[in-house]
Amino acid sequence: MKRLVVNADDFGFTCDVNRGIIEAHRNGILTATTLMATGEAFEDAVELARANPSLDVGGHVVLVGSPGLPRTIPQLVRAIALGRIRVYEEIAAQVRRIVDAGLKLTHLDTHKHTHLLPPVLDALARVSADFGIPWVRRPFDFPIHPRPAGLVKRAVSASFSLLRARFERELGRRGCRSTDHFAGFQLTGNYDSAELAALIRALPDGSTEFMCHPGFCGNELRGAETRLKESRERELRALVSPAVRAALGEARVELVSYREL
Repeated sequence: MKRLVVNADDFGFTCDVNRGIIEAHRNGILTATTLMATGEAFEDAVELARANPSLDVGGHVVLVGSPGLPRTIPQLVRAIALGRIRVYEEIAAQVRRIVDAGLKLTHLDTHKHTHLLPPVLDALARVSADFGIPWVRRPFDFPIHPRPAGLVKRAVSASFSLLRARFERELGRRGCRSTDHFAGFQLTGNYDSAELAALIRALPDGSTEFMCHPGFCGNELRGAETRLKESRERELRALVSPAVRAALGEARVELVSYREL
């Protein structure tokens, strides 16, 4: 059996990103999203989540790039080493803000995959257990892709695998669950409907999370600090494409949310 969770990161980043995520859920194959407690459009995202209860909501923990936090991953590593950031407390505070807004979280991931860092993974796994949030993203792309990613992305993706054994051991120790497979890191911002359909046809048996970043590229997003702007609309078009929906049926892939897993 092949089961696919299609999860949009960055819910709450901007209102036009929020609208794109809802469009991909209502009219496309998107089943889940992860919400940024630090996002400028957090309140808008909460209202949209309440209005769309079929959308499965998780937490998108941000430890870099927001006010009061390190700007880059090297700066985060240094801040952790020097004790300048209390990682568990920061993650728990972000999760608590979402929970206090009345949303029940089913899964967790991190902005820029910072939970690959051992201290962040340890803290995230503790928060997962403490808040009863069963699923945590395993950000290791499965090796079959319809088109090779750029050299840098492929190298970074390969480097992630060096951390895989410890990653899975820590999640298992805390009783956290992950999908069998993951895809999307190498394709982020760089695929169309044909390539997404090809990826769906190549899915392995078991459960897979596909990470995506849909959105509308309005003035708010254009003014935001992110490299993913026009590409969000391209991803959105792929997610609502009839050809992609047809590929699910052809490949006998069941579209699910984390709730259904």
